[in-house]
Amino acid sequence: MSSRPQNFKGMRDHLPAAMILRQHIIKTLTDVFERHGFEPLQTPIIEYARTLEGKIGDEEKLIYHFETAGGDKVALRYDQTVPLARVVAQYQGQLVFPWRRYAIGQSYRGERQQRGRYREFWQADVDIVGSASPIADAEIIAVLTEALQALGFSGFTTQLNHRQVLAGIARASGLDEAAASSVYRAIDKLDKIGPDGVHEELLKSGVAAEAAGRILAMVQMHGAPMDVLEELSEQLAGDERAQAALENLRTILGFLPELGVPANTYTVAPQLARGLSYYTGVVFESVLESPPMGSLLGGGRYDELVGAFAGRPIPTVGLAFGIERLHDLMEELGMGPAQRTIADVFITIFDRAGTAESLKLAQELRAAGLKVETALDSGDKLGKQFKYADQRGIPFALVLGPDELARGEVVVKNLRAGEQRSVARANIAAALRS
Repeated sequence: MSSRPQNFKGMRDHLPAAMILRQHIIKTLTDVFERHGFEPLQTPIIEYARTLEGKIGDEEKLIYHFETAGGDKVALRYDQTVPLARVVAQYQGQLVFPWRRYAIGQSYRGERQQRGRYREFWQADVDIVGSASPIADAEIIAVLTEALQALGFSGFTTQLNHRQVLAGIARASGLDEAAASSVYRAIDKLDKIGPDGVHEELLKSGVAAEAAGRILAMVQMHGAPMDVLEELSEQLAGDERAQAALENLRTILGFLPELGVPANTYTVAPQLARGLSYYTGVVFESVLESPPMGSLLGGGRYDELVGAFAGRPIPTVGLAFGIERLHDLMEELGMGPAQRTIADVFITIFDRAGTAESLKLAQELRAAGLKVETALDSGDKLGKQFKYADQRGIPFALVLGPDELARGEVVVKNLRAGEQRSVARANIAAALRS
């Protein structure tokens, strides 16, 4: 192994420019969540291993396990959902349902690093706990739509499906419940391996050729959402559970316009499976076609996981925003804040005698709400100070020399335009904000 300093593979350092974008994403999401009445929650990044085991399905192999010096078997947080279920069970006497919560923080998975996927990653989750109402499902979809729009995304599509629709497709093709999971796994790969690849996967899992063909025909239906639901209803006639699921989707879709969700931002996608095994009802993913990035975010209804911890049914619906994916994509597309640094203005020090007044000016501007960085060496020439501020990406530098002090003025140098002007010291904060 190299002796040079380096971070652990699959985990990233975020330097200031990256952190400015990440903080912008987190603040934007937080503002949207709180406008909808969601409350913050934070849980530890370490859980007892037994809390996570048996809850995640095929991906459980990605959990980071270890043992403490005291012999406790623990694991790093895999996502924010299972800890939420544990919190609800542990504090159910203190919570009022339905409970809207959001949580933002790191999770860890021991997977192969690739674009948009890392071993340490941040997620922003929102969930409505304790409500089976389709209004709750619709509100979660409204939240994700509003959040993506607030971040500046356009041209995204939120795909919706229902786990019982997928189960109905499997049943209509002559498969029993035990075989359905292999169908979900194969269908979930449709975008990656194509129809032929899925057909081959189904055959390998024991699905007859005729049944595999019928499955592929149904999951590739597309068109206006209500039209797709109607066609699926005809194909799945006689399956009560599938029909109930289709009616549930119709109801959810009916609420979306009232919640301000544009009709061109969502569709019904029968192929959408979602990999995690705990989903029980509606599932959804938002995707951006160009540049191709896979799923931006996803979620759905999981009515059994929280209840498994609490010992009673607690219906829940939620979603997770992947901060890493949003960050990488927004960076690639040049979205988000343009600044490379936090400071709005740099205060120079004209000479040693003027140091006190320069520092006083900095405090006046900070009190007025501006972000201010000051020079630290009164011996540096102004040219060197201007160069430093420009390299840092600070847009304005202020000069307060003896002549300016005598006139009650400040020189404002626009480092981007290369222009400067004198402004009355009493008006400097307003001038900088404008």
